[in-house]
Amino acid sequence: MNDQQEVPTVQGLVRTEPIQQRSAQRVEKLLDAAAEIIHADGIDSLTTSDVAIRSGSSVGVVYRYFPNIQSLLRALAARNLEHYTDRVFAALENDQNAWRNALDAAIDTFVDMHRNHVGFRALRFGDVINDRFLDPSLSNNGVFSRAIAGILGEKYNFVPTDDLIFDLEIIVEIENALMKRAFLLEPQGDERFIQKAREIARGYLRESTHLPVVP
Repeated sequence: MNDQQEVPTVQGLVRTEPIQQRSAQRVEKLLDAAAEIIHADGIDSLTTSDVAIRSGSSVGVVYRYFPNIQSLLRALAARNLEHYTDRVFAALENDQNAWRNALDAAIDTFVDMHRNHVGFRALRFGDVINDRFLDPSLSNNGVFSRAIAGILGEKYNFVPTDDLIFDLEIIVEIENALMKRAFLLEPQGDERFIQKAREIARGYLRESTHLPVVP
């Protein structure tokens, strides 16, 4: 990739970088508390005092790492992305198929996180708040496509090109719309839209001229 921005991380977004293990664990507890609150009551219900109470901390501790609710949500969205990429990569650990099929794992993980990951459906990767929530210089789907490109490049040992990243971003834009619709009315997702998302992703990649030759 040529001069591509780094994918945002939780550690890069907290106010005081949690170098020590104890600090890192405290940040995790704050994010866990925030995820539980928005899972139960939605994003608009999130307050600093509620996060402090649920995490067993003080409001001062919350402000030490997150100066406002927006920064807390941004870190939680980044953690969602970290959890997502870790799970997709793990799902591909023993995969011997052509890497084109890796998007199935990406879609399956996205669906599962909607269904089972606490707080994910309410926030996702922050796109429900702002289309440039994770990085003001990129769309959220642009960040997401770079994360997918990173997974594929690491798993199948190639350097994603700008053209391939663009192809992935096109797919992500389409898939994002279909997934929003799939989970709009049904908590477990409408399988018709989910299946159509898989079909479109496979079809688009089959037509791409920017795929690497990977055994």
